[in-house]
Amino acid sequence: MYIDQLNRKIKLPKRPERIISLVPSQTELLVSLGLIDRIVGITKFCVHPTSIKKQKTIVGGTKKIRYETIKKLNPDIILCNKEENTKEIVSLLEEGFPVHVSDITSISDALQMIKQYGAIFSKEEEALDLISRIKIEKELFEKFVSKKKPKKVAYFIWKDPWMSVGNHTFINEMLKINGFINAFEDKTRYPEIKKNEMSKVDDLDVIMLSSEPFPFSEKHIEEVKGFYPNADVILVDGEYFSWYGSRMVEAFTYFRSLH
Repeated sequence: MYIDQLNRKIKLPKRPERIISLVPSQTELLVSLGLIDRIVGITKFCVHPTSIKKQKTIVGGTKKIRYETIKKLNPDIILCNKEENTKEIVSLLEEGFPVHVSDITSISDALQMIKQYGAIFSKEEEALDLISRIKIEKELFEKFVSKKKPKKVAYFIWKDPWMSVGNHTFINEMLKINGFINAFEDKTRYPEIKKNEMSKVDDLDVIMLSSEPFPFSEKHIEEVKGFYPNADVILVDGEYFSWYGSRMVEAFTYFRSLH
């Protein structure tokens, strides 16, 4: 018997040998733990490692799945996430299969998930090694960033409507670790920011346009400068801010480049 991050009980009669992952960052984590041979199904958004989409069956996206394809794959376990996947998807899948749901808004949540995967898939040593590496990188980065002056930032994930990042999100946690002050931390989750609201937020040092889920590019920088003429507007790699798994090992090196 195992417990997931929503405190749901998961019955696994044997060690899972056939895994379906419906979360891109968790797919990458499985590979890092040495489980690529046990993965049978992934989403169309699972792009790391780059070769995995050619090797595994695509079972849909994170919000829409091909249930019949999943049934044919006959998984021993399906890995979901509270934010990435809908409650309806989880309810449907758990009628026929064991489903583990992660719920991650902090690094401690992410490390807990890695530890849970280590136990479920008999990869305890690999999981503990990964956790140790993440902690070391985090501690080194925190020493580095402690010498930097805090900056007030806004982090946008979407346009039309414009959406930013608020509290109770993993991205907000990563902004804090960087010593950034999130201008929209008083708002919940992923708030829609009206254009008239954008112009009212002043004293911003940096505007970050994420590479995902909206594919911001160079052409959007000038548009944003119209709202924030005195701020630096930069494109950032959203995977390093939002992928909670083995990607965190590399994230802190990337964050150094932002400073």
